[in-house]
Amino acid sequence: MPHDGGPEKANGDDASSIRQRKNPILSGDSKALIVNEGHIVFSEHGRKMDKKLDSHQTWEFGGPTGVTAMIVGFPILMYYLWICLWFYNGQLVHPKSIDDIMPFFDRMWQHIKQDAAPTPYTFAIYTSLMAIQLLLAFIMPGYKQEGLPVPSLNYKTLTYNCNALASWYATLAIAAGLHLSGVFRLTEIIDNFGSLMTVSMIWANVVSTYMYVSTIARGEQLRMSGNTIYDFFMGACLNPRIGSVDLKMWAEVRIPWVLLFLISISGACKQYETYGYITPNMAFMVLATGLYINACAKGEECIPQTWDMFHEKWGWMIIFWNFSGVPFTYCYSIVYMAANDPKKYEFSTPTYIALYTTLLCAYYVFDSSMSQKSRFRMQMQGTYQYRWTFPQLPWGTLDNPQYIQTEHGNRLLISGWWAFARKPNYTADWIQSLTWGLCIGAASPIPYFYPLFFMAVLIHRCGRDFERCERKYGKDWDKYCSIVKWRFIPGIY
Repeated sequence: MPHDGGPEKANGDDASSIRQRKNPILSGDSKALIVNEGHIVFSEHGRKMDKKLDSHQTWEFGGPTGVTAMIVGFPILMYYLWICLWFYNGQLVHPKSIDDIMPFFDRMWQHIKQDAAPTPYTFAIYTSLMAIQLLLAFIMPGYKQEGLPVPSLNYKTLTYNCNALASWYATLAIAAGLHLSGVFRLTEIIDNFGSLMTVSMIWANVVSTYMYVSTIARGEQLRMSGNTIYDFFMGACLNPRIGSVDLKMWAEVRIPWVLLFLISISGACKQYETYGYITPNMAFMVLATGLYINACAKGEECIPQTWDMFHEKWGWMIIFWNFSGVPFTYCYSIVYMAANDPKKYEFSTPTYIALYTTLLCAYYVFDSSMSQKSRFRMQMQGTYQYRWTFPQLPWGTLDNPQYIQTEHGNRLLISGWWAFARKPNYTADWIQSLTWGLCIGAASPIPYFYPLFFMAVLIHRCGRDFERCERKYGKDWDKYCSIVKWRFIPGIY
């Protein structure tokens, strides 16, 4: 499930449940609660603070210099790590001497030129996936979910058509049909990995540029800094849509995680065709990526409640990472296994049991904590309806949850997993990412890029989120932090 942004956004409740709720912890001026037809809306203080927060205030990611480095550096890093995995047995290569510097770069360029150049074939593969996912988003049956009030839209709520689950099952059927019929063998994905990665980068830059230019042309830009490269990176638009399809939510769920699962299936098929069997390590990655995309799809109605939908603009940062970064970097253990002898990463049976158990336990905390937070927000807003999807895990919905009522009008959850840490979903999500590297042991350092990079992302995102919450809630945030003391790991951090 896409990464959540923190406990700052829940609001709204009906008057009777306010009276009946057993364990609210009230903080701040009670006049902050404005009841309108049975629902709580934001206080005047909250509206003023939201208006302030919806303007550019500080440079993030190192400002224009930092984001320029990322726009240039991430694609280069992705090519380098792929080359090391596919051509150098997963080992980090470097110039052997000063005289070898220029020949080294020439060798790297030749790998890109010969094995990662975009072709009509790979362009058709990637574009067809996007087109199919967009078509399914329009036509498949789904669940209508009301999002959170958006300050920049004068607290209007948007309706999201949540049909990712039906689209996911349809995608599985389409992929199986194409593979088994021989029309498109799924091994083609891993065999053309480099070229597909390049096509994904092209699409990411084309979409980012179009969204930036068209949003400014319509005069709908939001939270702009005035620096072109920085605003291009952060984005200009907040809620881009084509008819019933919210493009930001579509790209966050339908492209990266579907493609990542297909890459894992492609790696498994490649391994089976080469060795006649699928290793427990490769099966682990099929399970891990399958759990993740299924979690995104079955809980799609929770996504409108997250930071990505509510606050983050749709710029290069999110578009590139959804179109290219996630599917083509989180899969490094798969790429390594597809290109190397299974004897290099064989484990004992107890090690496999420990690996699978760790994944499943982390997944349970991740799934249930995300569900608890999102459904709490729906309960507070009065939009929650029970929806059965597989699997529905125990403790996914809290009864009579405790919360802190803020002067802003929002409520901060302090029940369930959220009583133990401010970001329990981040902790569980990171543990999952670590197992994605551990599944090949010490055979290559490159699959550990994902958990190392992801840790940096989560720490940085926590800093952004907590700083914003501190400005937004003031003394109420201090009270929240005094109750929920730990950021990630209770008793440690």
